[in-house]
Amino acid sequence: MNRRALEGREKTLGPDHPNTLTSVSNLASVLESQGKYTQSEAMNRRALEGHEKTLGPDNPDTLTSISFLAAVLGDQGKYDES
Repeated sequence: MNRRALEGREKTLGPDHPNTLTSVSNLASVLESQGKYTQSEAMNRRALEGHEKTLGPDNPDTLTSISFLAAVLGDQGKYDES
């Protein structure tokens, strides 16, 4: 369902719309819960890049994306980067 929501938002709103990026983050969270850390990391990086581009580096949504990426990096043992 998360993939379906993401595909629909990408199609109607575009890849960098804040609602699309929320769908990216939601999918990343599910992937992390499934132990698919590499895929989750990629989705979290996408969300972060999109938020930085559209909202700026200090926006609360951007900072949340940073936290989500840090968590999945920690899950993978990438502690220095996390």
